[in-house]
Amino acid sequence: MAFSKTFPKSSDKSVYPKWEEIFLTDEEEKKAELECRNDNILKMMQCIDDARSIVRDKKLLESQQILIEVATSLFDKRASHEIFFKERKTKEKFDLINKD
Repeated sequence: MAFSKTFPKSSDKSVYPKWEEIFLTDEEEKKAELECRNDNILKMMQCIDDARSIVRDKKLLESQQILIEVATSLFDKRASHEIFFKERKTKEKFDLINKD
């Protein structure tokens, strides 16, 4: 099932917007998923480095368990989800279609 999102489109004839549904092709959706995956991997690596720094700065007992827990907490706060990337891609497509 293709990913889709609806956007309001202004009209000269009515004060109410007309809603236009934008669909991603399979290729566009896979590209958004890959971009999300790569971004999340980079974020997790940064979170692990940041967690290590936090544990050392606060003089906490450094263990892999603590590092992973801190990194996971940081990642949960920072990570963008696939849906964000797909929504952004549909917005780009909408703007391109409705360029005036």
